Amino acid sequence: MSTSFTDLGVSRGLADSLTQRGITEPFPIQIAALPLALSGRDVCGRAPTGSGKTIAFGIALVARVGRGRPRRPRGLVLVPTRELAGQVAQELILLAGRSGPTVATFYGGVGFGPQIGALRRGVDIAVACPGRLMDLAERGEVVLSEVEIVVVDEADRMADMGFMPQVRKLLDQVGERRQTMLFSATLDGDAAELTRRYQTNPVRVEAEPIAEASENRHIFWWADASQRADLTIQLVNAHWPAIVFCRTKHGADRLTAKLNQAGVEAAAMHGDRSQAQRERALAAFSSGRVQALVATDIAARGIHVDDVACVVNFDPAEDEKAYVHRSGRTGRAGASGLVVSLVNSSQASDIKKLQAKLRLPRSIGRPDLAAIGEVASADAVRARLTAKSLARAKAPLSALSYSPSRTGGSGGSGGSSRLSDAARPPRSGARWSQPANAGPQRSARPPARGRSSTTAQRPRRAS
Repeated sequence: MSTSFTDLGVSRGLADSLTQRGITEPFPIQIAALPLALSGRDVCGRAPTGSGKTIAFGIALVARVGRGRPRRPRGLVLVPTRELAGQVAQELILLAGRSGPTVATFYGGVGFGPQIGALRRGVDIAVACPGRLMDLAERGEVVLSEVEIVVVDEADRMADMGFMPQVRKLLDQVGERRQTMLFSATLDGDAAELTRRYQTNPVRVEAEPIAEASENRHIFWWADASQRADLTIQLVNAHWPAIVFCRTKHGADRLTAKLNQAGVEAAAMHGDRSQAQRERALAAFSSGRVQALVATDIAARGIHVDDVACVVNFDPAEDEKAYVHRSGRTGRAGASGLVVSLVNSSQASDIKKLQAKLRLPRSIGRPDLAAIGEVASADAVRARLTAKSLARAKAPLSALSYSPSRTGGSGGSGGSSRLSDAARPPRSGARWSQPANAGPQRSARPPARGRSSTTAQRPRRAS
């Protein structure tokens, strides 16, 4: 007999809202973590991307967090990237519904004004990148002493990006009477230090990533510099939507141009792109308007896009951790996927070591497109994406609304608008709320200005 969300202590209202979105059975990390998180225990979870950890900590956060005061949030989620901040916030908003806690995002690359305005009005849950939150704290615009629940998500990635000093400084500002949850693909090194320093009698839970449990195919092909672009064009045409990883920003831009010149719709995504450009690229990819997202490793973590058919390592991953993170973009939620790495002779030794460490097939073969076949025809892919767009279009027009203040109104930086087919994370500093009767919604654009807003109420509590 399968376990249900209510068996884990989730309230009937939250369980029903998950069912409306087609989420009926919890993943292993949710089964392991939810009862502990809902009881207020500190949780240390080894849960790589794609494992369902956002819902695991999100349910507990939405169910247990209190009401924030101006500049003093009660819940805090620290994440490494802007894109992940937007996606975590979107999931929390869906879980919260109309009467749940308010959620705001805080990250760099955008102006301070909307973020400061949201804090001054009062935010219940802040989803933030460490650098921007430190800037706001130093300006006196956010005080963390009243935070009662902290989540550190993708801790290993934050360590890789050099954010740990800022993470520690932020956690030092949070009161000692708090619940702390930490999730990471690995629990050694800096992640282990955070556990020792900031968690109290944490319960360790582990779940293998869904992507590793699926039947992903891992293929390594010999390809010199003159072959890689042509092979990538053929791969994307046969297996899309696809994410193509490049080592450098310039390389990603150059490959994107080559793909587009060859008739393959592609968009670039890397650190030199503005926030608006990155959001547009992700939206176009998520909605099927482009076949390939060409990215540096900034997209390897936290970007959740359903039905990615293929990951192409145009430049091989730097190490086994980066390879796992990249591969996690396909084969999500139990689906199968394809991971193809293009290798030249100077990279062969490192690739063979990576294969051994990850227990992958220890071979590098000649390119053979016929051997891997086509996942689906272009018509079939477009039909699937069209069906998803139609499903989103059937949702109520009020399914997602933007609240510029607790009391409503159209001032500041938002109003509400109907849903769009394109995916885009919430604007930084924005607070959204969703009616409890809204249907399945995993992506929506930030609403346009000039319409009425929905007032966020007090959070619900789990039974």
